[in-house]
Amino acid sequence: MSWKDEVEQIEERRRRALELGGAEAVSRQHQRGRLTVRERIDRLVDADSLHEIGPIAGYAETDEEGRLLSFEPGNYVLGLARVDGRPCVVGGEDFTQRGGSPTPAGLRKSVYAEDLAIQRRMPLVRFLEGGGGSVRGSSRRGPSPDPVYTTHRFISIARALETVPVVSAALGAVAGFPAARLVASHFAIMTRETAQVLIGGPALVERALGEKKTKEELGGARVHERSGVIDAVAADEDEVFALMRGFLSYLPGNVWELPPVVPGEDPTHRCEEALLSIIPRNRRRVYDARKLIRLVVDDGSFFELTPLYGRSQITALARLAGHPVGILANDPFHLGGSMTAHSAQKFRRFVRLCETFHLPIVSFVDQPGFMIGSEAEANATIRHGMEAIAETVRSTIPWASVIVRKSYGVAAAAHYGPDGTVLAWPSAERGALPLEGGVAVAFRREIAAAPDPDAKRRELEEMLSKGRTPFPSADFFSVHDLIDPRRTRPELCAWLESIQPVLHARAARR
Repeated sequence: MSWKDEVEQIEERRRRALELGGAEAVSRQHQRGRLTVRERIDRLVDADSLHEIGPIAGYAETDEEGRLLSFEPGNYVLGLARVDGRPCVVGGEDFTQRGGSPTPAGLRKSVYAEDLAIQRRMPLVRFLEGGGGSVRGSSRRGPSPDPVYTTHRFISIARALETVPVVSAALGAVAGFPAARLVASHFAIMTRETAQVLIGGPALVERALGEKKTKEELGGARVHERSGVIDAVAADEDEVFALMRGFLSYLPGNVWELPPVVPGEDPTHRCEEALLSIIPRNRRRVYDARKLIRLVVDDGSFFELTPLYGRSQITALARLAGHPVGILANDPFHLGGSMTAHSAQKFRRFVRLCETFHLPIVSFVDQPGFMIGSEAEANATIRHGMEAIAETVRSTIPWASVIVRKSYGVAAAAHYGPDGTVLAWPSAERGALPLEGGVAVAFRREIAAAPDPDAKRRELEEMLSKGRTPFPSADFFSVHDLIDPRRTRPELCAWLESIQPVLHARAARR
């Protein structure tokens, strides 16, 4: 006697699991311009590296003798795999069954994905497509699982964020609990034409609020690339996979490791002549902050996050001498680089990412202060700004701050980490208020009494601007050095080498 019959049943269930919701459902998925979850996993991970977990979890019907009549797999595919040689936990919802709304087995597998990432100390990659629970049940499978039936699920989501890199992509309509999972990530992506992210869909919104909107109007890419929900928008699913690989390449596998160093050919002593004149002498003229960053970091390593949200603040990953770093910079093209409520939230989240995964921070400072005005007050800018500053002062990761132009007011405090290195360019200026605002406040009566108030204000601004020089800061050791802008890369590479013992000790303490 052998167990051949049972083994054949196992293999039959495995075979049927590969069919997902069946040929017709898979065809409809392709007609919508979307891949199946198995195709997504295959395109992301290294060839032949997937070890699937729970492939035969699902619902089976058998005859009186135990022979398999039908089998419907759980609508979540989960496995261990390698992405560019690095082990990861990879999972995703199967939209070809129940529109991605979780079955009992599918839900348990999705929760186990987070537990597994924590246990194995591996990055977690999620492919999301579908809604949360449904009021429609099934006599055979039981009712749709309640997404809040246990707090365990949320504990695992929170613990994963504290332990391993979490990357998620919305690749179709994502609503309810899956949408919550999407934003509970260190890097969230959506496709431009085929994905929407929604708290509640059109039918729910219309019933509750009487508001008639399409899924695209409620939660399409044009909404969320500016809402802060999404870190990147991809043209198609292939770009999603490339962005996932790119983001993960800057991060360690978990908080007990340091980010991977990538040997490169970009020399650490490279000095760019363009940096000497990139900051205009005319204080009213702007410059390209992204160009400035690219001239300093390793060639081709600039990886920006959330570019259209909080636009006065640039957040990016990059490399210096092959070492991953976090990059902060103000964008003078947007509100002069001032800190808004949105840019403060963006800033805070990014500093937390760097703090979690041992990414040293390089801050290119051109901060004129908090945004002012009625809209700024209504948006609670000062509250969000102080939360950004608190995130900075609580951080333990090494900082290097390079003052390229303005460093004014309370908001400037966010750009200097505790015990950080501070360098300044000849264009640097610091103070409690920007020159223009300071003159308007301090000389209000003199300006108002002048025959030509505008001319008087310009005269005072020009007179005082001549005294704005970074040399006193260097004289009094208020900055660690005043440098030739062309030497920014060599100085930062030397700083990065000097902090390696700190980074190693930090990772070991975890």
